[in-house]
This record gives sequence, structure tokens and C-alpha cells, in this order.
Amino acid sequence: MALTGYEKAAVFLASIGEESAAKVLQALDMKYVEKITKKMAKLTSIRRATIESVFEEVTELISKGDMMVSGDDFIKRALVKGFGEDSAGKVMEIATKKSALDSLKWVDSKTISNFLVTEHPQTVALIISLLEPPKAAEVFQLLPEGVKSEVSFRIATTERIPENVVDELNTILKGHLDVGGGAGKKIEGAKTLAEILNHCDRTTESKVLESVEEKSSSIADAVRQLMFVFDDLVEMDDKGIQVLLKEVSTEDLTLALKTASQALKDKIFRNMSQRAAELLKEEMQTRGPARVSDVEKAQLAIVKIARKLEAEGKIILAGKGDEELVV
Repeated sequence: MALTGYEKAAVFLASIGEESAAKVLQALDMKYVEKITKKMAKLTSIRRATIESVFEEVTELISKGDMMVSGDDFIKRALVKGFGEDSAGKVMEIATKKSALDSLKWVDSKTISNFLVTEHPQTVALIISLLEPPKAAEVFQLLPEGVKSEVSFRIATTERIPENVVDELNTILKGHLDVGGGAGKKIEGAKTLAEILNHCDRTTESKVLESVEEKSSSIADAVRQLMFVFDDLVEMDDKGIQVLLKEVSTEDLTLALKTASQALKDKIFRNMSQRAAELLKEEMQTRGPARVSDVEKAQLAIVKIARKLEAEGKIILAGKGDEELVV
């Protein structure tokens, strides 16, 4: 349901912190203050997407000169008050992006995949490689199997997308998806494919790597080296494992460890309290057979939590065959 103007105002003020919100309200006519504060009082939680949408609209109004404030600086200060420096920067980045390619993050993955199946595999590969990994994985998994094979190899072998090609992709998207220039973009193909597969289920991962292997074993190996999978948790330090375990549900952990190596199981048990480790072992022994797909789903859920914690700077992930941090 679309928000009313007063609801948008309530979301905006609730997001910028008490001090900033108070200053804004003091400058408003009391009749508006009453209506906005009533809406604020009814707020229980606000989705991040809703906040980003509201700030994007405010930024657009400022850029058109419809709001007499100091432009991006005002928005940034307000965001910092509400979210902190790092989150404020991310929201500003989202709010100020204009190209069709950037706007794809707001388009339903099914809509994107339906459009892409009619395009040349190279075009599909380029567009997917420019999406954020989670979104790219969603779109990729919705493509027909035959298309995945062609697209995955092209992604892995892409190093740079020329500026004129980026412009052409924007034109294609504007014409077909109705979303809304460009600069050349450097793409690390193997890393891009690895990040996409990190967000895919194990079946998709296996099939894609097999298809890439058929065309180039060296590229397939490069992709594997850059991937982070559940079994790689054995390389994480004990402190990182302890932080991770606080975020993981017992249900997922019980399922995920069913096919884990003994080394990983021992590492997990060693970083739990004796009582918690005993309970987990009992749960694993008494639990009946589980479908492979459920085990893989639980492992993927844990890996996603690990990546999230790393992005927040709370843990360090040791990647396959690489001393650099895994992203």
C-alpha cells in the first residue's frame, strides 16, 4: 500500500533521530505537527526498503529545487543521526543512483529473468554480473538450465565492460523494463561468478561448475578457489566460530552438521559449552534421516550469516586457497 504524505513524513522523522526530528517539527505549523506525530505514534517497525524509498524521494525533491535545504549535506546529516556513518553512506548511495542498471535492485527478480531469457547470453551475462550477488543469484537461478550454462562461462571470463556497452545495456533496460549515464566498469569475472554461486543452492552450484569445467578447467578451478562454502568454516578462528554460533539456530546447525567433516564438527563442539555440545550431539543422534536438500539449505543459511557477520566486521572468513579475506 502506498504511503500518504503524512506517513512519509513520519517515516522520515522517525529515521533521523530525536534531535533532528525535533528541529524539523519546531519549524512546522502546529496543524501539520499534530497529523505527523499521530502517524509516528502508530509506527511499530519500518522496513529498510521503505526508509530508502522515502529518502530517495526526498533527495529527488531537493535535486529539483522543490525543497529549500542544503541538498545532499542535509540528507547525509539526517541519515547519520538516524543510522550512523556507515549505514548513512549506503542509503545515500542507493538514493542517488540514477541509471537503469542501478535501478534493477528495485525490480522483481522474476521480471528481470523473464526479460533476460529473450536476450543474447552475452547481454544476460553482463547484466547479471553488474547486479549485487544476492540479487544476481535470484535472477540466475530463475533462468532456464541451458541459458545458465552459457551465461555462467561468459560471466567467469568477463574482465571489463566498456563504457559504450554499459550505455547500451542502460538503453535496453529503459526500453524493456521501464526503469531509470554510464562509465566503463571493471569486472572480475571469476570472482563475480563465485559470489553469485555462494548465494545459490548446491544443485545449481554443481551444475554450473560442471558446465564451466567442460569449457575451461582452469577457469572452473579459479571460481572454486574464490568460493566460500560451509566446509570452509573449519578454517575460521575459534573466536569467529563463537560469534557465528550465537547467530545460528540449533535447528540449522543440527541439519548442517549431518554431512560435515569430523574436523568441522570437532571445531564446532570445541567452541560450545560442554552442556550445549552434549545437547547438540544428542539432537544429531536422535534426529531421523534428513533430505539432502534440507541439509544444503541449512548449510547455505549458516554461510549467509557468516558472510553477513564478515561484512559487519565481526568475523574474518578464511577462503579456499587464498590468504585474502573472502567477501
